[in-house]
Amino acid sequence: MTAMSDVTVLLLTFFMLTSTFIQKEPIQISTPASVMEIKIPETDILQILVDNDGKVFMSMDKQEDRVAVLEKMGEEYGIAFTPEEVNKFRLAPSFGVPIGQMRSFLALPEDEQDKILKDYGIPTDSTDNQLKSWVKNARLQNRDLRIAIKADQATPYPIINTIMTSLQDIRENRYNLITTLKVVSTDN
Repeated sequence: MTAMSDVTVLLLTFFMLTSTFIQKEPIQISTPASVMEIKIPETDILQILVDNDGKVFMSMDKQEDRVAVLEKMGEEYGIAFTPEEVNKFRLAPSFGVPIGQMRSFLALPEDEQDKILKDYGIPTDSTDNQLKSWVKNARLQNRDLRIAIKADQATPYPIINTIMTSLQDIRENRYNLITTLKVVSTDN
């Protein structure tokens, strides 16, 4: 019995140390199913999250890339971020606030940020398409970045088309669409 409990503790420890944690996302997304099974790499990922209302959020897996992109966006839009704001942004798992409101958003406590983040979204309209700037600056920071779009299955096609057109406008023609694996019956 002692040997069995030792093995159990060792296995539990092994699984805890080798597992990866899922990043907290600002919105719940139910992805559509597909039969193709292609794994997206776990590093150098720029994930674009789209809810069914068309609100766009982004996440990057490397904190140093996130900080560099925020600083580039600040330069582009004439906004200077304090070291405290940069550090808060570094620790945020995802973001989706218009750049003009980023400083006031970062000034909020983390629990407040989580509550109101889903009400914002990165602008993608024709007059102020900040998604293009975020992606372009992220690509300048990390050339190996892989873009992945994760949209809700109830998101209307015109919204997804706007995202894909925005990417094509900045010559980002390679990206992945994240789906869940559909089980296919082999019965004939």
